[in-house]
Amino acid sequence: MKIAVANDHRGTESKQQIRAIIEQMGHECVDFGTTTDNPADYPDLAYMAATAVSKKEADRAILVCGTGIGMCIAANKVKGVRAALCYDELNAQVSRQHNDANVLCLSGDLLGGPTLRKIVEKWLTTDFSGGRHQRRVNKIAAIEEGKDPRELAQ
Repeated sequence: MKIAVANDHRGTESKQQIRAIIEQMGHECVDFGTTTDNPADYPDLAYMAATAVSKKEADRAILVCGTGIGMCIAANKVKGVRAALCYDELNAQVSRQHNDANVLCLSGDLLGGPTLRKIVEKWLTTDFSGGRHQRRVNKIAAIEEGKDPRELAQ
């Protein structure tokens, strides 16, 4: 898989760990920055990586800011993106199995080391379950198109 990564200044160290995990797992990494601790605006970085997923230039993306919240909000504004903020392996697994999340958002301040590795590995190795969950993902896409999801066929 081709994985886009991006971070603001509070996620620089975590992103370096994530890049190493992605490459160790045999995936390609596309880095949208930043590489310094100088203040950076997370919406700009989230937009670039999420847009790569939306345009199918990357299969998935992993975004890091201080809490992960800002990156998640910004990424979810990009059409076709289903970004999930995850703080543990279970969130990562369910975000893939049930929601087909294509963007993982993480906290650079709260996660690190073994926990960060476990979350990223679980998220990258978990497949979407489909079935009843596909209907729900379709409803999310309908909302994105300005439609009432209740009007979709069950």
